Amino acid sequence: MHFLPFKLRIVPRTLQFKQPAGTSRGIYYDRKVWYIVLTSTDPQIRFTGLGECAPLHDLSCDYDDNYEQRLREVCAEVERTQNLDSNKWRHLPSMLFGLQTAFRSAAGSLAGNYLKLYPSDFTQGKRGIPINGLVWMGSYEQMCQRMEEKLDKGFRCVKLKIGAIDFESELALIRQLRSRYSKEVVELRVDANGGFTPTDAPKRLEALAQYDIHSIEQPIRQGQWDEMAKLCANTPLPVALDEELIGVNDFEQKNALLDTIKPQYIVLKPSLHGAFTGAGEWMSLARDRGIGYWTTSALESNVGLNAIAQWCAAIDEHTTMPQGLGTGQLFVENFDNAPLHIEGDCMWYGSPQQRAFINEIEQYKDIWREPVPTVTVHTSGSTGQPKEMQVEKVRMWDSALTTLQALGLQEGNTALLCMPLRYIAGQMMVVRAMAGGLQLIPVAPTSHPYAHLHEAPDFAALTPMQVYETLKVPHERSLLRRTLCLIIGGGAISPDMANALHNFPHPIYSTYGMTETLSHIALRRINGPTADDAYTPLEGVEVSLSDEGTLCIYAPKVNAERLVTNDVAELLPGGRFRILGRRDNVVCSGGIKLQIEDIERRLMSLGVDFQITAVTDERLGEAITLLYEAETDMADTLDTQCRTLLGKYEVPRHYIRVEKLPRTETGKPARSEARRMAELRCH
Repeated sequence: MHFLPFKLRIVPRTLQFKQPAGTSRGIYYDRKVWYIVLTSTDPQIRFTGLGECAPLHDLSCDYDDNYEQRLREVCAEVERTQNLDSNKWRHLPSMLFGLQTAFRSAAGSLAGNYLKLYPSDFTQGKRGIPINGLVWMGSYEQMCQRMEEKLDKGFRCVKLKIGAIDFESELALIRQLRSRYSKEVVELRVDANGGFTPTDAPKRLEALAQYDIHSIEQPIRQGQWDEMAKLCANTPLPVALDEELIGVNDFEQKNALLDTIKPQYIVLKPSLHGAFTGAGEWMSLARDRGIGYWTTSALESNVGLNAIAQWCAAIDEHTTMPQGLGTGQLFVENFDNAPLHIEGDCMWYGSPQQRAFINEIEQYKDIWREPVPTVTVHTSGSTGQPKEMQVEKVRMWDSALTTLQALGLQEGNTALLCMPLRYIAGQMMVVRAMAGGLQLIPVAPTSHPYAHLHEAPDFAALTPMQVYETLKVPHERSLLRRTLCLIIGGGAISPDMANALHNFPHPIYSTYGMTETLSHIALRRINGPTADDAYTPLEGVEVSLSDEGTLCIYAPKVNAERLVTNDVAELLPGGRFRILGRRDNVVCSGGIKLQIEDIERRLMSLGVDFQITAVTDERLGEAITLLYEAETDMADTLDTQCRTLLGKYEVPRHYIRVEKLPRTETGKPARSEARRMAELRCH
């Protein structure tokens, strides 16, 4: 496996189990793993890969006291040759598993997400992987309690670890469970981990078979091929090989083992059974012989579990057989960034909200492909109720092409989509991706769209509120800083925000547009030496002023009509323009016209979230009112500041503390709702 120039780093970790994990081989309290970090050595190409080497000291064929040194030697050789030869390292399955995962992860990084290794319906959030619940060994009472917990969570298949307490007690537990839950309600699997002897195994399998057991894993210790073959030939319930496959890494040996033992099932554990290539060989040989199989993890952290789950989903996309993938979340201080969630009896990639958003995107693409000329969008509702509009697909496509050209976006660039698809901003990100071959990074709409990202997108479109919240968190701010092109729309950018972004290394633009113009028709650079306080129209866009001084837009590619806006504007040389405020956001107080946005701009240093609105006033007609979010009353303090920053007639007459400022779904101030709230409080 060749890759772009890279280097490797090894990070050892010791993971603590949340609760002791008992097997027939003993009790695990902690777990030693080694993470492999693969990074680019080319400053022009950024990627990161993460893999996990997670040998079990009493099972893995490649583990000994010199494991870490051997791993460092293998990584040094791979780094020296700049090539991963999977066949060369097949005798070191846990190391090969970590390296293969790191390389897959790096490829995912180049595509926008280093945690997405095997794209499938699973990683798109369209399908969950059915899994079994796992009940660890313990006392009779403990195992009963754990079983009830799994059933309460909705598992339809439960695996019991047996062999730690006496067999009669374990059999009594199984008898009790079957008396309460039929095989139609719950499928029972048992795992002896080699805990039976060849002598007592046949009798014990007969006893277990009375209770509709799906299968038993590794009833006797591995390495006893003839004894295991006899057991499989005469067993009253299916036998699955697990530990038996460990150390059998040669292809011909694999053939010989399966032909000799003839099991009913094999259990595939990539970190123990030859990494992904070796496990794939086992799978192929089993299929040829009509032997069933399923995949399980082997007490890896979420790094390894994430890789195994994705591999499992990609190679066996339509299986309904429960897999053994519930063991990666057993540790304290686990790798929490992996987007894996267990809901009911399925493992899912992404949260329910994230999956719903991904499905919404796919549904939108389906709508786009329908042979109808228009799609439905909604206005933002910043000055009233949102309105439904029909817009032409061909004009949306032309708008997308204009933006792609203006921003220099290229096929393969990653694009962050974190806007609701009801509105034009969200829909246009999807259309731009389709028109320009961009790779969408969908994030369910949130005020912190970078919170769970691990790589900076090439392109992002955010609201001022999203930028404001992102700048507060160091990790998110760092990713925002590395975003190659950022556009900010849907509201005014404060001087403080502009200052915070001024030294960011990549282009950042404020956009001007509306639903009727199919997103933006003009850009204003807000960082770097070319920062400007005026907008420059995109190619094919002309602007002018109405008799009332509001901006008029003629953009035939996106709207056949000349649009007269409510935005009060100032025209500048070269076709540029500056927005002064909205005509419908003018407050007439005592016969003096005051622009809400102008007042807000001059109050940006207040140090509190606020909005300016107005209420009816018997004497003044309308009275300027300031709504603010705070835990305590700050009216006097704010009044003092406002009198310093504003003119005599602009100072608010009322200061109203609110629990939450009204905003639209896209983050804009909800002006009509703000006025309603103020009127209720003042009258």
